[in-house]
Amino acid sequence: MTLSLHRKGLALLMAAALTGLAPVYSQAATDVSAVLSTYADMVHASYQDASNKARELQKAVDAFVAKPSADGLQAARKAWLAAREPYGQTEVYRFYGGPIDDAKDVEGRLNSWPLDEVYIDMVKGKPNAGLINNPKIDLAAERLIKLNTKGGEANIATGYHAVEFMLWGQDFNPQGPGDRAFTDFVDGQAKNADRRRQYLKVVTDQLVADLDYLAHSWQAGSTDNFRSRFLKDKPEASLRKVLTGMAVLSSAELSGERMQVALDNQDQEDEHSCFSDNTHRDIVNNALGIQNVYLGSYKRVDGSVVKGPSLKDLVADKDPKLAEKLAQDLASTQQAAEAIQAPFDQEIIGKKDAPGRKRVQATIALLKAQTKTLVSAARAIGINKLSVDAPN
Repeated sequence: MTLSLHRKGLALLMAAALTGLAPVYSQAATDVSAVLSTYADMVHASYQDASNKARELQKAVDAFVAKPSADGLQAARKAWLAAREPYGQTEVYRFYGGPIDDAKDVEGRLNSWPLDEVYIDMVKGKPNAGLINNPKIDLAAERLIKLNTKGGEANIATGYHAVEFMLWGQDFNPQGPGDRAFTDFVDGQAKNADRRRQYLKVVTDQLVADLDYLAHSWQAGSTDNFRSRFLKDKPEASLRKVLTGMAVLSSAELSGERMQVALDNQDQEDEHSCFSDNTHRDIVNNALGIQNVYLGSYKRVDGSVVKGPSLKDLVADKDPKLAEKLAQDLASTQQAAEAIQAPFDQEIIGKKDAPGRKRVQATIALLKAQTKTLVSAARAIGINKLSVDAPN
């Protein structure tokens, strides 16, 4: 039989009177190590989901390059869009020197943008451009990794957006994404079609390999991976890493580089997923990743949930009102992000009072507001001078 809280209180008082001890009414403070373990479990699950969806993309690409067709290209595009959903939520695990940002520069070859498409393949007015149309270039993965961003930040050869460009091509449609013809991959119908097929397969395979590396780095049970070091480190140091990822993504990266720059320039080239017109989902998933970390809960692609003691619990131990305010700020941002419509390149154009620009601006303002609350929450749990700027 379950006692009511009132009856539990009376029972505690009676027990205290009998034993001479002071009664305890409040719960014990949240265990910081449990919060960090929840975080590590979420990171691993997130990267595992991203890897699994990338494998589905790999399967679709393999089928397409084996026998190019309009249906095959469409299936690969659909798989790419699905693969971006879990990956977008992992971007909150950046900016503090974790596996995604280590010396291997995995992030640089996974998700670099904006991409100068002429570096990879033919574009309008330049039919012989790009690595694909230069037969002297070996299209092996090791070579493409070395060529990634060589000679300029936009000279991107690998990653999600290289695959995206291969699948959609340039976007000249104001109402929708690019529409590369599947015949670009058919021998006899497009120059260097065989190299185009090879390129698409190689960069997709590398995507899977890099995501596997990230998932392994956060896998439980190892004594020498990043996760084990993260959990053994001083709690304050690991908490600072968690909060830094949230703050930098919220401020400098998402509200700044990914949204404000595009809004100011009103230029399609400044949107994140410009070939597929998937930028609106990138924004939603980035914001969701921040909320996931704060609430200590991640909904996996199979519908199961990884959850446990959270940052919110830690903050609530110190300042319940502040903990709730940050939760509300994050929810408001999420709601605003979901209101942004596709295509993003049309949302950012027009005068200040254009409906699309107002939706984007509102989300930017809420991201900035939640960052301020996040800095206050960090201070409440002893993390002072939290950086909100992207590391150099």
